Amino acid sequence: MLYRIHTKIPLDDGLAFCTWNSIGQNITEEKLSNTLASLAKNNINISSLIIDDGWQSVNSGDSQFQTAWLEFEASKERFPRGLKATVGDIREKYKNIKHVAVWHALFGYWGGIAPEGRIAKEYKTKVVQLKNGISGGKVMVVSDEDVDRFYKDFYTFLSESGVDSVKTDGQFFVDEVNESDDRRSLIRAYQDAWSIAQLRHLSARAISCMSQTPQIMFHSLLPTNKPRILFRNSDDFFPDIPASHPWHIFCNAHNSIFTQHLNILPDWDMFQTSHDYAAFHAAGRCVSGGPVYITDVAGQHNLGLIAQMTGNTPRGDTVILRPHRVGKSTSAYNSYDDAILLKVATYVGKAHTGISILGVFNCTPRLLTEIIGLDAFPGAETGRYIIRSHTDGQITAPTSVETNAAFVHLELPVRGWEILSAFPLQTFKLQRERPSKGPEEITIANLGVIGKMTGAAAIVDTNSYIDCSSGRLRIWTSLKVLGTFGELHVDSYLESTVTNGDQDSTSQTSSNAPSKMTSSASSLAAQFREIV
Repeated sequence: MLYRIHTKIPLDDGLAFCTWNSIGQNITEEKLSNTLASLAKNNINISSLIIDDGWQSVNSGDSQFQTAWLEFEASKERFPRGLKATVGDIREKYKNIKHVAVWHALFGYWGGIAPEGRIAKEYKTKVVQLKNGISGGKVMVVSDEDVDRFYKDFYTFLSESGVDSVKTDGQFFVDEVNESDDRRSLIRAYQDAWSIAQLRHLSARAISCMSQTPQIMFHSLLPTNKPRILFRNSDDFFPDIPASHPWHIFCNAHNSIFTQHLNILPDWDMFQTSHDYAAFHAAGRCVSGGPVYITDVAGQHNLGLIAQMTGNTPRGDTVILRPHRVGKSTSAYNSYDDAILLKVATYVGKAHTGISILGVFNCTPRLLTEIIGLDAFPGAETGRYIIRSHTDGQITAPTSVETNAAFVHLELPVRGWEILSAFPLQTFKLQRERPSKGPEEITIANLGVIGKMTGAAAIVDTNSYIDCSSGRLRIWTSLKVLGTFGELHVDSYLESTVTNGDQDSTSQTSSNAPSKMTSSASSLAAQFREIV
């Protein structure tokens, strides 16, 4: 077998960190430095950093929605050396951090622009009335006739400060403007100005947040004549509200049925790896098809869980294993209150020859049991497959939609989850130039990197063929990360450990016979052999 490790890392494939639930709005340069030091101490090599709400220069309002933005430069009290010095130090000290993003609202801040600030003096502004609801009241904003110049200058400042990405929040506020004339002019002007600025200055490295309104989605996020951006697919991660966590996964899975048609990657929001629902959220992010970013408090990290979500490249970068298709619910008409397991389907590879992945979640307040067959896996309608579970590594007997020869019996408690992967089987006739002992044919499945929630997504490319001179099966696989590579033979299970760049060897099958599981489906036994 030949393993080739790829080292080129797309922006959306790196592990990211956000300061929001970790530090909160009281962020300072010192707190940010301590948090990044904690990540480095624990060998959590993030590639993207999001400096969330709290870094900006704002006035003192009675509430968050009455607090307004003063100037482009960071808060002098919290970041006394300025944004450029802070970001410069981060990039110098943490070479693994390739992208630094900052948060801001579409109107600048929750309460818009401060009348007494530099921004109000530099740009044309207007006062608009917001509808009663989340915010309400009057707010000053940059007028539609000057918003292009405003965003051009702001993103130029960010770029010159070393910031190359943004998280633009509160976008629906343009739809909350009460007067129809103002609303009509501001929606298009702000969306166009923001879209052009993030394309020109940040190369489309942007998160569109709180933007699930038709006027935004159909005007800015549906056209495909520009690079896709990240799009917040749901409400926030609320660590202190237990009931919000199963709803968060359910909501994202169902929203993706619609948002898959937009020119975006779905962002299921950040989460904390030390939380009671950490593994539940982690599994959801891994099958989402979108980014994975964490918001751990300094020193509170679940390294084992992070290892299941990510892999390391030979260059020391930590990357996520993102499937090739957006993860979405397979049952659009199931209610949140229905006593049925939520199934989130995604896919890796080419049609009919790739791996179908099914995330299964118990979003109800009681234990649920289901029997799952191959027909639950989109893209696995033809051919023979084996199904492997992530949490215990059990593998079914070969099956197909036509035969239903094996099923997976799942019993998930409250907060329970599982990730099932359906791997296609390939059968080869062992034709030799000279007569030799051994089987006449062999059936295999490429399992990707073992021990990862979506380890199949580590496969970049693979090719298997028979060497006619020796009669041996040659397997060529290109991988994104280092780790334990799994190759299943129908009568055995081979595991290879990839420790560096390229490795070439020939697979040998074990002579041990498979055992049978006393469950609803017979499974293949796992026989391990390391190739170092």
